[in-house]
Amino acid sequence: MYYIIAIIVILLDQLTKWMIVKNMEAGESITIIKDFLYITSHRNRGAAWGILEGQMWFFYIITVIVIVALIYYIQMAAKGKPLLGISLGLMLGGAIGNFIDRVFRKEVVDFINTYIFSYDFPIFNIADSALVIGVAVLIIEMYREEREAKKNAHGENGNYH
Repeated sequence: MYYIIAIIVILLDQLTKWMIVKNMEAGESITIIKDFLYITSHRNRGAAWGILEGQMWFFYIITVIVIVALIYYIQMAAKGKPLLGISLGLMLGGAIGNFIDRVFRKEVVDFINTYIFSYDFPIFNIADSALVIGVAVLIIEMYREEREAKKNAHGENGNYH
């Protein structure tokens, strides 16, 4: 199930990137919601906000380590924990989506361009979105598990068992 989530993220990510590359010139922008959301064809040779630009071998090594770790955690820790599995599946799909770009294009195709309270947020893609949502769900799950553990340790009246 969690690998299906990853596959869906990868397919959506690669399809949307292919559509951008095929139909738009780099730098071209289409207004979706004025002053809020644009589709802007952009290329990124680094990580978020263009940091570590040109360090492809670094990204290859780190991404392979992350992918292996995510698969390991899906196999070992996600059983019976659907939120954890969903978060790991989203992160796995996002990591692989951008990895495919780095391997075959030597750059990542970004296209979702938002302005939040007039701040021009860095342009991103479906893989980036899946990574961020996956991390957010992971944080929620960790918080939920911690609260559950504290509740079980303290019992109903707050006393230790």
